[in-house]
Amino acid sequence: MPTPPPHAGPVSPPLRVGSHTLASRLIVGTGKYADYPQMQQALDASGCNAVTVAVRRERLIDADGKSLLDYLDTSRYTVLPNTAGCFTADDAVRVARLGREILDQLDNPGKSWVKLEVLNDKKTLLPDPVGTLEATKTLVADGFEVLCYTSDDPVMAMKLKEAGAASVMPAGSPIGSGQGVLNPNAIAIILESLKEGDADYPVILDAGVGTASDVTRAMELGADGVLLNTGIAHAKDPVAMAHAMRQALEAGRLAHGAGRIPKKLYATASSPWDGVISYIPGE
Repeated sequence: MPTPPPHAGPVSPPLRVGSHTLASRLIVGTGKYADYPQMQQALDASGCNAVTVAVRRERLIDADGKSLLDYLDTSRYTVLPNTAGCFTADDAVRVARLGREILDQLDNPGKSWVKLEVLNDKKTLLPDPVGTLEATKTLVADGFEVLCYTSDDPVMAMKLKEAGAASVMPAGSPIGSGQGVLNPNAIAIILESLKEGDADYPVILDAGVGTASDVTRAMELGADGVLLNTGIAHAKDPVAMAHAMRQALEAGRLAHGAGRIPKKLYATASSPWDGVISYIPGE
């Protein structure tokens, strides 16, 4: 039996987002796990070195009075505060500033950035484009490096970049839906337009990931990274799924760089027809 090739290890170079350098292109959320120990195991299995944390007090401290931050090794993970649960620009700006104060006390480098969410309603959790753009401008002026959660609208994505967002984060599908990348064409257009003349501008797919193939798909399209939470936290085995997401990201990025073959309507033989000996029964 042939000897299998040695494992080459991670293939992705670090991702630069503003002043932050991420060894892993997978950013993982800290909510929705059965308990904090399970969260710790899943984060470790994912290989991430940046985690997103909802700043609102009801999400930082559980019903037993335990603080999420007590279960995060802030020397290992850079915390990315997010404004989840905000429905106005003013509320999102206030929560972002609160997150900066909390991380300043922990001396965590995450205090300089924020994942901005300004939602339209509780049913769809779709982003409010007007509020998102308004909050982006305010936070950028206040010194934040803003990672913007937005829809898969290419026009809105460009407006957010022009407003100074350190990264635009289009949704693959609605938050927590597990539907994967519903509109790959829109994501491809966003990637093309935001990277025109600025190939290193980071575009991170955010929301809707249900399984490992969704991560691979996002990376094959050319995304620079993926942010997810529910796909791991609500899996039957979150730790195993975290492993899968980690490997899927590497596979997708490697495939994107390798360049897939074009799709064709008809078959193409793997072996050449030249030199084939025809055989006719009875001759």
